[in-house]
Amino acid sequence: MDTFINSGIFNWVILPVLIFMARVLDVSLGTIRIILVSKGQKVLAPLLGFFEVLIWLVAIGQVMQNLTNVLCYLAYGAGFAVGNFVGISLEEKLAMGHSVVRVVTAKETAPLVDMLVKAHYGVTCVEAKGATGNVMLIYTIVKRKDLPEVTRIISEFDKKAFYSIEDARTAKEGVFPKHQQSNRPSWTKPFLGRIAK
Repeated sequence: MDTFINSGIFNWVILPVLIFMARVLDVSLGTIRIILVSKGQKVLAPLLGFFEVLIWLVAIGQVMQNLTNVLCYLAYGAGFAVGNFVGISLEEKLAMGHSVVRVVTAKETAPLVDMLVKAHYGVTCVEAKGATGNVMLIYTIVKRKDLPEVTRIISEFDKKAFYSIEDARTAKEGVFPKHQQSNRPSWTKPFLGRIAK
C-alpha cells in the first residue's frame, strides 16, 4: 500500500483527481449553504458548513503535503471553479424558496389576472404612474419551481411585458398551486420540506 501511495501514478494522477473532486464537493456545499443562510435556514446551513469545511481541510492538507506537485495546485483551482458551477446548477434544480414577480403594463390587466388566478397564483394589482403614463403593477409571490410557468403566462399575455423577479426570504399564507407530485428525490424531503413551505 505504501508503495502505491508513493508511486508516480498516485502522486501525479490519483491525488490531483481526489483533490479536484473534494474541492468540487466542498464548493458546491458552500454555494448551497450561502443560499440557505440568505433564506434564514438556521439548522441546515450550519450542518452543510460543517461538512464543507471538513472536506476543505482534507483537500488543502493534501495540497500542503505536496507543495512540489503542480498538478495538485491546478486540481485545487479547477475544483473551485467547477464547484461553483455545480453548486449553482444544483440550487437551480432544487429551486428552493419563493420569488416576487412584478409586472408593469399599460395594457388592460384583467386577462393576465384571470390567467394567474386560474393557475392558482395569488395576485395583487396596484395603479401607478410610469415614465410613459399610467400603468398597472401586478405582484405575485410564487415558488421558484413555478417561475417558468408564471413567466410563460406573462409572455402569453404580452410578449413585450416588463417584469422583474426577486428572491423573497420568506412567504406565509399566500395562494400557491397544489402540485400533485414533486420531481425531487424522496431523500431530500426531510431537508427541503422546511424550505419549500
